[in-house]
Amino acid sequence: MSDLLKPEDYMEPRCLLCEEPFGVKTEVKAVPQQRIIEKMDEYMSRRDYAGAERHLLYWLEEAKLGHDQRGELLLRNELVGHYRKVGDREKAIANAKEAINLLEQLDFEGTISSGTTYTNVATAYHAFGESEQALHFFEKARAVYENTPSTKPQLLGGLYNNMALALVQLRRFEEAHRLYDRAMAQMEKVPGGVLEQAITCLNIANAVEDEKGLEAGEQEIFSLLDRAEALLNDASAPRDGYYAFVCEKCAPTFSYYGYFSVAADLQKRAEDLYERA
Repeated sequence: MSDLLKPEDYMEPRCLLCEEPFGVKTEVKAVPQQRIIEKMDEYMSRRDYAGAERHLLYWLEEAKLGHDQRGELLLRNELVGHYRKVGDREKAIANAKEAINLLEQLDFEGTISSGTTYTNVATAYHAFGESEQALHFFEKARAVYENTPSTKPQLLGGLYNNMALALVQLRRFEEAHRLYDRAMAQMEKVPGGVLEQAITCLNIANAVEDEKGLEAGEQEIFSLLDRAEALLNDASAPRDGYYAFVCEKCAPTFSYYGYFSVAADLQKRAEDLYERA
């Protein structure tokens, strides 16, 4: 990973007050989407949330100034996820609404891009405890993904997993378990999909406790924890920033259920990877 600064790391966006002359057709100046995502991955591999926010906001202004609505949609989606992770509901939902508006302006409704946006928006609403609203957008995403033959398994797996979480919060356990089963089946088709499978196992364990109670569900819960641990140890998963994120995310659940040594090991793996990033 290069430590050299790129212009977007230190330059201010172009003048926000400048306007095109009246009657001149606007030329779209596209932002470099791939480079934006790669740089975002670098920030997240270091857990540099402040740097990630500056990076996204810089390019959001560039996209708006360049009349690049496709680029703006990408950035709004990234900002929804960013503000969800740092717990800023107001900014997450504001960007979610802007992303939904952009789908209509771009005539993207019914496309894979709309499904991804709906899933992202729904996940944000669920994270802030608004599962009924989340389910509305999950259903919209599901309608798109399931009726589009080119939908990739990882997109369906992510949708089913996150939608099931909202259903558990609404105590609709039977529906949730069906979706968790579908999530596992989809992620088994994805190379390196063991990490998502591990997360789903832990989510199912939590659902079992919510539905049956810890004592009645103990055997099933421990079986799911053992399976999740094996998946996290699978050599097919690259030991990168995302692996560190997943280890850090899973550790508290193992700790909660008394798997203290597993939790400590996962946390150490995460810290070691972050230090090397």
